[in-house]
Amino acid sequence: MKQIYAFAEGNRSMRDLLGGKGANLAEMTNLGLPVPSGFTITTAACHDFQAHHQLTSSLLHDLDQALIDLSQLTEKKFDSTTNPLLVSVRSGAPISMPGMMDTILNIGLNDQTVIALARLTNNERFAYDSYRRLLAMFGNVVYGIAESAFDDILTKIKQQQHYQSDLDLTAADLKTIVTEFKALYEQSTVGRFPQDPHEQILTAITAVFDSWHNHRAEVYRQENNIPDTLGTAVNIQEMVFGNIGDRSGTGVAFTRNPATGANVLFGEYLLNAQGEDVVSGIRTPQPLNTLAETLPHLYDQLQDISNTLETHYRDMQDVEFTIENGRLFMLQARNGKRTPAAAVKIVVDFVKEGLISQNEALMRIQPELVNSMLHASFEAQSLFDHEIIATGLPASPGAASGQVYFTAAAAKEAHDNAHQHVILMRQDTSPEDIDGMVVSEAIVTARGGMTSHAAVVARGMGATSIVGASALQIDEIQKVAHVNGLTIDEGDWVSVDGTAGNLYLDQLPTTEAAIDENLAQLLVWAKATAKLGVYTNADTPADFKKALAFDADGIGLTRTEHMFFKPERLLQMRRLIIAEDAAGRKDPLAKLLDMQQNDFYELYQLANGKSVTIRLLDPPLHEFLPHDEVELHQVANQLEIDPEQLRARVTSLKEANPMLGHRGDRLAVTFPDIYQMQIQAIMNAVIRLHQEGLIVNPHIMIPLTDSKTELAWVRQLVVDQIDAALADQHWTVDYTVGTMMEMPRACVTADQVAEAADFFSFGTNDLTQLTFGYSRDDIGSFLPAYLEQGILPADPFQTIDVDGVGALMQLAVDGGRKTKPDLPIGVCGEVGGDPASINFFEQLGVTYVSCSPYRVPVARLAAAQAHLRAIEPTLQTI
Repeated sequence: MKQIYAFAEGNRSMRDLLGGKGANLAEMTNLGLPVPSGFTITTAACHDFQAHHQLTSSLLHDLDQALIDLSQLTEKKFDSTTNPLLVSVRSGAPISMPGMMDTILNIGLNDQTVIALARLTNNERFAYDSYRRLLAMFGNVVYGIAESAFDDILTKIKQQQHYQSDLDLTAADLKTIVTEFKALYEQSTVGRFPQDPHEQILTAITAVFDSWHNHRAEVYRQENNIPDTLGTAVNIQEMVFGNIGDRSGTGVAFTRNPATGANVLFGEYLLNAQGEDVVSGIRTPQPLNTLAETLPHLYDQLQDISNTLETHYRDMQDVEFTIENGRLFMLQARNGKRTPAAAVKIVVDFVKEGLISQNEALMRIQPELVNSMLHASFEAQSLFDHEIIATGLPASPGAASGQVYFTAAAAKEAHDNAHQHVILMRQDTSPEDIDGMVVSEAIVTARGGMTSHAAVVARGMGATSIVGASALQIDEIQKVAHVNGLTIDEGDWVSVDGTAGNLYLDQLPTTEAAIDENLAQLLVWAKATAKLGVYTNADTPADFKKALAFDADGIGLTRTEHMFFKPERLLQMRRLIIAEDAAGRKDPLAKLLDMQQNDFYELYQLANGKSVTIRLLDPPLHEFLPHDEVELHQVANQLEIDPEQLRARVTSLKEANPMLGHRGDRLAVTFPDIYQMQIQAIMNAVIRLHQEGLIVNPHIMIPLTDSKTELAWVRQLVVDQIDAALADQHWTVDYTVGTMMEMPRACVTADQVAEAADFFSFGTNDLTQLTFGYSRDDIGSFLPAYLEQGILPADPFQTIDVDGVGALMQLAVDGGRKTKPDLPIGVCGEVGGDPASINFFEQLGVTYVSCSPYRVPVARLAAAQAHLRAIEPTLQTI
């Protein structure tokens, strides 16, 4: 098997074998660009090295021949005292990992060849500057001698000579530094610096292969989901020198501005420098546009090469270059890293310029990049300057700072009376906390998962949130929180990064975000391409307005229980629950009817003909009741009843496992008047809008169905109430009554359930909960360990479990459409906005997804990509 390829033998299609850097060096060579000669040792050789823990004999044989070929090509030779061959040894993985693995420059220099290099270039200072660089890089990378040990020697000499810069060092100074650097080797356990260039290159190759498993590389792969199995290639390339004088230099350029996407050459360079000087920050580089003034012909050549590369690769390129005595050399080209806003602008501009198609543009943007563009973020420098004090699950993206409060009442008071920006920090939240939640910049809980009450409500409101930050110990009585030895007092400033799940002390500056014209254009293309509809989960007009601004197709889920969180509504709901019989429920139901019909009226009016699906009451009744003694007395006082009476009623409603208890359509069977009130409220809104000239076709969803028999019973209750509401009207309403598919039994018997349903909508939160047997509110206590140990590949409440939950969904789709071939089927659980899940839903054949308002653009792009993968399998996401 061939283990080494000369640059001229490869091409960019060989990325997996040659690594990204090697493949692109080969491609540039074949384009006729000025690339120093060299060869690439393949990733397959890396795998052999890892298997045998050494360079194999076959590789050593091939390496000898490759070096002979390179010597002939360059007319230079290792260890020559007249014209020495010097090379760089660089890593290059198939997926770019900037700076994560090791590089060594100037391999081949020793006590003899440095003299030859000085004579050959007539520049002794340059030769010894290159030698000291090799000694420092080699010592640090290969032998682990601390970089600071070399820096200390350099600093000492500069201080002794009163120099301001490395450029002030003379040839004599550099000779002294070389001597002291070599002494560092002898003082360490490694012995002498190897003078044999062949030993240098073998050791350097070994070090680069080893660096695949260094700590920073492993962390980078984990953060960027790069497989450990890829391995790295090694690129051996003839050295060109940017540190040879004032007509030499080195730099990095982007073919477009990576921050804004503007179509201008962007970058930095340093004269009289080598590559590490630019990235290390030891000298301040110059903006690339000044090169147009100092060396205009080289700037023009770089511009031409950049245009060639961008046109060839059809993407923005990040290039490294070196100028040696007025000659330009290209050392690397790769697709450049860019901000989300720049990424979107670039692909939109590329379409306008004819470089790529609309479909290619859609596939080039990761949907989560869109998500980050819709939320505020902390300025990058502020994150470096502040320590993370706690981490949790990133429940709702964005960035927010505020003064912390530990109760909803305290947060609301601080907001209303003192006009403070507040952060609500709780052990967990309940409907009782809604007043504090709606005024908070962010919500942080110590308990809970990604589908807990705090997470769901925060996402719906567009508020930043972290949940399950288990290191937090919150004492709301003492108005204090403790975390990792720190104390947070009420009123202290904290900053919440809901995108990353990190909590900081102090106030961090933020950068606001919005949909710009480029993102708007991309989403227009996405909507025209996608097969799946994209609806929103919206419980309030404010939620729906935001989703409509993101061009949602309608509402896929209105959770009517969320409409009862406001104090005056919660009071009536509690009166309803503690009532002993139907007569006692009559008055609170009448008051709730007035409130709900106005809610539905506003949602239908905003929809203006778009579909709105309303789910009837779902949660256990105990969720609306007080949870502790203090709250119980407060509620008893509001209801004007004896606390003992309320305690008795709370006790009677208490369930050992309420999420599997008295909820959903079980409420309809035992308290039919509650569902009748909700249907009456819906129909009152429909009738009012009809009188105003707006036709509404209600979609009513019954939750938690187990069987056809159960659904048919509740459906009849709904239909009877609709008929009663229309009894005095001289027109009819087209309505549908469907069910939320969230029970495994319903999925297995979906062919029967479909006989009583006009549509299905998967509630993946409960379906996942019941399939795994995981409490979605308590999963945070063990999920991190499960993910770390690889027991779960991902949080199943955030990305659909295809093998288990997905199999049940497939049964339901097949069964439902066996009975009704045109049965509309949606997904309205949290995974409705997850790109990976949406790809599965496209394959499953569902009709639409529904997600929180801020996920609508993400879901729209993901839906387009899922459809493109189905119809154009060769079109890949970059």
